[in-house]
Amino acid sequence: MEEIYITNRAELCGRALADPEYSHESRGIRFFTFPLEIRRLSGTADTLNIVVRQSMLQERALVQAERLHITGELRSFNNKSGLGNRLVLTILARDIEPADGEDENRIFLLGTVCKTPTLRVTPLGREICDVILAVGRRYHRSDYIPVIAWGQQAQQTALAAVGTRLSVQGRLQSRPYTKVIDGQSCQRTAYEVSAADIFPV
Repeated sequence: MEEIYITNRAELCGRALADPEYSHESRGIRFFTFPLEIRRLSGTADTLNIVVRQSMLQERALVQAERLHITGELRSFNNKSGLGNRLVLTILARDIEPADGEDENRIFLLGTVCKTPTLRVTPLGREICDVILAVGRRYHRSDYIPVIAWGQQAQQTALAAVGTRLSVQGRLQSRPYTKVIDGQSCQRTAYEVSAADIFPV
C-alpha cells in the first residue's frame, strides 16, 4: 500500500448532487468533478467536491441523486485565478461503489505543522485552534490542509511547534461565509477538517 494512502485517506458516503462535469487534464489524464452531499447527525449537510478520473467513469457511469460510497484522498489546490477561494479542497476518488447505508464522512491524515497554530475563542465562548498541515504525496509535492480542533484538544494543538507531526481523524466540512470585495458582498464556502481526534506522533 502506498504511503500517501496511509497518511491521507477519505471514506465518504453520500448523495451525488449533479452528474460529473469535465474539470481539468493532468499528465494526459482527464478528470471530472461532481458535488457529494453528506448529512451530519445534526441534519446539517456538507457539500464536498469529488474529483474522478475519466477511466473510472468509463467503467461505471455516475448519475445525479445516486448514493455513493467513496474512498480516496484529500487534495488541496492553490487557486491563482483571483476568482473564488484561494485554497480549494477536493476529494480525489480512488474507488466508488453504490451505497445504501448511512451517510459517512471520515478523514484520516498524518501531516506536519507548517504554520504556527492560532488559538481563538468563538462568540459562544468555545476555544478553537486553527492549524495547517502539510501532507506529503508523490512527486515531492504536498497538500496543505486546514484543520480545526476544539476545547481541550484546541489547547493542546496550539502548543504544537512548526515541524510537529500530527495524526488527525475527523470530517471534512463545508462552511458558508461572506467576503466583501470592492464593497460588494460575495458568498463563499470554506472547507476544513474538523478534528475528532488529533495528537502528535
